[in-house]
Amino acid sequence: MMAAGTALALALWLLMPPVGVAGAGPPPIQDGEFTFLLPAGRKQCFYQSAPANASLETEYQVIGGAGLDVDFTLESPQGVLLVSESRKADGVHTVEPTEAGDYKLCFDNSFSTISEKLVFFELIFDSLQDDEEVEGWAEAVEPEEMLDVKMEDIKESIETMRTRLERSIQMLTLLRAFEARDRNLQEGNLERVNFWSAVNMAVLLLVAVLQVCTLKRFFQDKRPVPT
Repeated sequence: MMAAGTALALALWLLMPPVGVAGAGPPPIQDGEFTFLLPAGRKQCFYQSAPANASLETEYQVIGGAGLDVDFTLESPQGVLLVSESRKADGVHTVEPTEAGDYKLCFDNSFSTISEKLVFFELIFDSLQDDEEVEGWAEAVEPEEMLDVKMEDIKESIETMRTRLERSIQMLTLLRAFEARDRNLQEGNLERVNFWSAVNMAVLLLVAVLQVCTLKRFFQDKRPVPT
């Protein structure tokens, strides 16, 4: 229960759009990742603000719970159903270009009556405004004299490095999610093995005791009666 409450509070802080102040500009859109506990027979939705003419990549994985599956839907700010998946363990979807507004992501565990699911998902934005900011920065600092190393080469190297670092962070996050799912599977298998091993041991002991009692009673019945 504490994990579910913490997950809900963090979801509201991370994903729901903050209330803007009159005259203030829209808040910057940032990438985010989140892990939450989805109870059995429940559906939980998240809203994520997105700018116009950008790229939104959403990726989710079920890393805990029986079956490791969940229903997933993604709706545009206009209410158009973009993605609908049933009983999937993971998925990756890209929306490009995006519409300005709140995208709705829903995870549904209504088909499960007893098993809760641990779900990880990640949102990655690639805004076209970043390139414009880089161009403006380059024009502001570019000297009038010709240099041996061109600014375009420096910009290209920095942009390539930034892109590779971002992809490295995303891959590490994905690997952590896979590791958590495998660990949950191993722990679940270990619990089942230990339980059935204990049951088999109890049955063996019970059978052994019954055999000893049966043999003892049999020999007592066969003992000759003294005259």
